[in-house]
Amino acid sequence: MTFDKSYILSRPVSSSDHAQGSTNAKVTLVEYGDYQCPYCAQAFYVVKKLQEDFGDNLQFVFRNFPLTQIHRYAFKAAQATEIADDYGKFWQMHDTIYNNQNLLNDEELLVFAENIGIDAQAFTAKLNNNEKQQRVQDDFDSGVKSGVQGTPTFFINNEKYGGPTDYESLKILLEKHLNQ
Repeated sequence: MTFDKSYILSRPVSSSDHAQGSTNAKVTLVEYGDYQCPYCAQAFYVVKKLQEDFGDNLQFVFRNFPLTQIHRYAFKAAQATEIADDYGKFWQMHDTIYNNQNLLNDEELLVFAENIGIDAQAFTAKLNNNEKQQRVQDDFDSGVKSGVQGTPTFFINNEKYGGPTDYESLKILLEKHLNQ
């Protein structure tokens, strides 16, 4: 388990981030993720279990880092979650995409939106107009400035973590941070 102390978050966690858990949590876990990345899909379930285990001691923040050169739908999926946020449904779209990653394509994004109660016509218009392109790009740029080179990349209390992203490794590390 290693930390790359030469990299810290270039943009501190703020109220504009997508966060779950207490803002007073002793540990903040930030993920830069790609909705089409299979490793991020694995990390999705790891994070869910960590959130369950750590409760209010853990704040989780998700930032978009679509790897567009290798994942055709990653950028649109990130925009879809940001559009869903306009309706207070970011986390529903986030979870839906990861739970159905193998189905990810343009048509399914619309189905996902409808399934969580977002008007299909409004959703499609916003997606086609790239209304959330800048928000996704801002997340991506902050990741690059923070030393992110691939997904998932985690930061624990602002420091870049460069170790394994399996449940046991992250659990041990989060426990150490809780006990500091």
